[in-house]
Amino acid sequence: MQRRDFVRAAAAAAMAETMMGVAAKAAPLEDIPIIDTHVHLFDSRRPQGVPYAGSPEWARDMHGVALPSTYAHYAAPLNIVGAIELEASPWVEDNLWVLEQMQTDTRFVGTVGDLEPEKPDFPELFERFRKNPMFLGIRCGNIWGRDVSKQVDDPKFIDGLRRVADADAVMDSANPTLDLLRTMITLNDRIPNLRIVIDHLPQLDPDDEKAYAALLKEIHGRPNINAKLSEIDHRSMKARGLAAHKERLDQLMEAFGEDRVVFGTDWPNSWGVATPAQIVAIARAYFATRTREAAEKYFWKNSLRIYKWKKRAANQPQL
Repeated sequence: MQRRDFVRAAAAAAMAETMMGVAAKAAPLEDIPIIDTHVHLFDSRRPQGVPYAGSPEWARDMHGVALPSTYAHYAAPLNIVGAIELEASPWVEDNLWVLEQMQTDTRFVGTVGDLEPEKPDFPELFERFRKNPMFLGIRCGNIWGRDVSKQVDDPKFIDGLRRVADADAVMDSANPTLDLLRTMITLNDRIPNLRIVIDHLPQLDPDDEKAYAALLKEIHGRPNINAKLSEIDHRSMKARGLAAHKERLDQLMEAFGEDRVVFGTDWPNSWGVATPAQIVAIARAYFATRTREAAEKYFWKNSLRIYKWKKRAANQPQL
């Protein structure tokens, strides 16, 4: 082989190796199983109706019906092998309704229900629902007319959340604001062993970026405060695609680190803004710019540590 041919062959081989490496790094990560930590279930056909029927588009087009079988249609092609339901009703009895819906569908590994920690019947209700291993915790935040920033000064509210922490259960927040972030820091001060998940942080576009950055800096050093990188595409955004989201996602990853973030579609509340396929695509595109280990943590590993869900199907991963 002449030297010129050898150089060309070597260069071609090097280029091929480089391209293979790029392709592997930027692979769409489709082989990584996904645990969707934010799904809602409801059925407006029930005689009593429902307090929430999804996004306006979902309520209109799908008649306010979101069941495990409905979700499976969107989840299966995306390698979403597990899902955690988040309460979509303030009615106590709907905690049981959700558990009943999930019982026969092993894709669902748990629910974060709605119980009010400050209520006199909370201890009895919480203990009753916790007997089901799929009842993973409760949700508190800016929802159903409640304001967690005001509740945090109620000793009964704090006592109820201590019960949640002592049961090794989780508390999800709802609808982030700067005040909610401050409140999560206060809760962490008062109940350090409570695992907190702040939902939908990418959709928070604060009026005061300096105050927001300061709060994220404070949260950075608090390992029991976690975040859902959900609602990446949201209604207030005029632009779409990775370029529109990357700066905010980088900021959140810097604050929480790769061990304290989880994936969520917010289905079907996200319907009309983004489909589950579009949500998964943007999440995969972002994590293709990071390490595969970071992607695995985000898509499923961190959810195990934070929610402590139990495997119900053969294709659900284990550490």
